[in-house]
Amino acid sequence: MTTLSLTVFPLNDAATTLPVEIDTLVIAGWAGRDAKAIQAHIDELAALGVAPPTSTPCFYRVAASQLTQAGTVEVLGPHTSGEVECVLLDSPLGTLVTIGSDHTDRKAEAYSVAVSKQVCAKPLAAEAWRYADVAGHWDQLQLRATVVDASGQARPYQRGAVDGLLPPPALWRGYAQAGGAHEAHDGHDGHETPETADTREGALPARCAMFSGTLAVHGELAAMASGDAFEMELHDPVLGRSLRQRYSVRALPVVA
Repeated sequence: MTTLSLTVFPLNDAATTLPVEIDTLVIAGWAGRDAKAIQAHIDELAALGVAPPTSTPCFYRVAASQLTQAGTVEVLGPHTSGEVECVLLDSPLGTLVTIGSDHTDRKAEAYSVAVSKQVCAKPLAAEAWRYADVAGHWDQLQLRATVVDASGQARPYQRGAVDGLLPPPALWRGYAQAGGAHEAHDGHDGHETPETADTREGALPARCAMFSGTLAVHGELAAMASGDAFEMELHDPVLGRSLRQRYSVRALPVVA
């Protein structure tokens, strides 16, 4: 189990900081709404030797210990990069939304997407909103990411609305249908719990964090070296507020 500290900013109420315990981390992949575009991208990657996903969307399980709120993450070699995503988390205040990066090893991705996701830490912001406060205008939320090299030169990397991605309830239902809710509660008494029942209705399982998919990159994938930084933002144009996070990379040497 991983315990995070999140400061939540509810509408019309004071901010509150609380611990959030996570024992299930899920990365939703191939989570776009345009099935034809997804298939075209699958075909492009297949031509490069990347195996297709078993389903779309698919749900990669990653160790919850990979979640981090540190300002620097250590990676192996100069072939990793971030992916800005909305992250939904179960909490004592209900489902929360924050901003995170599905930092990925691009070299490992060529032979296994699942491995590429497991080997990198997943940075998260320290602030969050209640999902209920943004659910009604979810499709208007904007994701932005910028890569800043060690010299300070910034490159716009990702930008766009989340309306091209599946909405959270659709992902939660898909995860439940894929057996995720049952898996998340293995080790219990084997009976249906309120959490598993709720998940079939489109709710996030208890003590679960889910990365909800990313946007296309502008230009080439980044290859981040030591000192490079990844800046990300989730902007709500309806309520006029943003969640932001920045982290830097320390690239460890690759030795045989």
